[in-house]
Formats: sequence, C-alpha cells, structure tokens
Amino acid sequence: MNNKFDALKDDDSGDHDQEQGSPKDNEKEKLEDDDKEQSITRRKMVVPGPGEHPLQYNYTFWYSRRTPGRPASTQSYEQNIKQIGSFASVEQFWRFYSHMIRPGDLTGHSDFHLFKEGIKPMWEDDANKMGGKWIIRLRKGLASRCWENLILAMLGEQFMVGEEICGAVVSVRFQEDIISIWNKTASDQATTARIRDTLRRVLNLPPNTIMEYKTHTDSIKAWEDFHGLVNASGGR
Repeated sequence: MNNKFDALKDDDSGDHDQEQGSPKDNEKEKLEDDDKEQSITRRKMVVPGPGEHPLQYNYTFWYSRRTPGRPASTQSYEQNIKQIGSFASVEQFWRFYSHMIRPGDLTGHSDFHLFKEGIKPMWEDDANKMGGKWIIRLRKGLASRCWENLILAMLGEQFMVGEEICGAVVSVRFQEDIISIWNKTASDQATTARIRDTLRRVLNLPPNTIMEYKTHTDSIKAWEDFHGLVNASGGR
C-alpha cells in the first residue's frame, strides 16, 4: 500500500412521534423505512474505478468551522460539519486531497476530519461512543506535514490494529494546531499503546512530545460541565 501511495504522490436526531396506525402497521412502516435507508446507503457507497488501487476501507472527508466569539452551545455541531466527499481508492483520495487547502493555510477555528465511511466525526456515533483519541498539540507550521503523514499512514493500514481506527482530525486554532486519531475501544490498552507508538513513528515526533489519550465519555462530560457553568453564570 505504501508503494501505491508513493508512486501516485509523484503526481469533529430528533424523534418523530406517530400517533396513528396499529402496531403492525407501524412495524411494517419501520421495516419499509429501514429498507429505504439501507438501499440509500448502498447506493451512496463509493467503489474503486477500473484499474484503481482499492483501499481496505472507504473513507469520507469532512470540514467544520466555528465563528470565533460565538458560544458553541448555540450552534449545532452536527449541522455545522460539512461532508466533502467519499473515496474508495488511492486515486480517488488524491483527487480530493490535491484540491484541498492544506491545514497550515486554514484560518480561524477550522477542522478537517477523515473518517471511515458511515462513521460521523462525533463522540456520540455508535462506532465512537466507547472509544477515545490520541491528541497531539503542534506549534504553528507543523500541521500540514503531520496531517498528511497521519492520513497516509491511516489509509495505508500502518497502525495494524484491525478495525479499531475510526478516523483522524486536524484542528486549526489561533495559538496552536491539534491533530488526533480516534479509535473504537478506549479500554483496550494494548491497542491504544500500539496506536501511540505508530503515531510517534509516522509523525517522527521528538521523544519529549506530550501525547494525551482522552476517552470520548470524558470529552462529553467536560463539555457538559463547561457549558453547565457558562449557562449557570449567564456568561458566554
């Protein structure tokens, strides 16, 4: 897989109440809705083109940006995150990536996300909710190189942890940039240790680089505690 990349490179729901209908009718409607949803999902799955090099998993690029100074609690994160597109092969990846702005050239409070197709870059997603992420804070000027190295390693299956990897995020902030890689099972210490060691290697990080592992349940609790305090104080 690395050779393929090298060769080609030279070129973050509401409930609907239904008051009408018998249980059987509702069950039938639910089955029909599920069938429709599955068929839409099947239709949307991208496939490699003729002669292209397939990836082990399909992936989707996402982008999000938050207006500075606006309280995050008034914005819906899910509505704010935009899907850029999905790909299934090395060649399709490069078609997207070669036209995307590099993280180091982004301004403000912006994020790129690259997740396996079908997984939303949200803590609450079924694939993410029992997991966590390794976080590395970078000084300005390093984000573009580190992001590229990280996603190429992820697409090339260099982490060697089976289906554990969910996706990766690069977060551009005013004073620093942050990259993170998300995995499914926070309690699996052997897996998180392997991801940490691979991350350190593929990013060529100095030995003294601080790496933090944070579970998504901790992230959710910290977010809720923070916004609880803000709301209680009437602040922004």
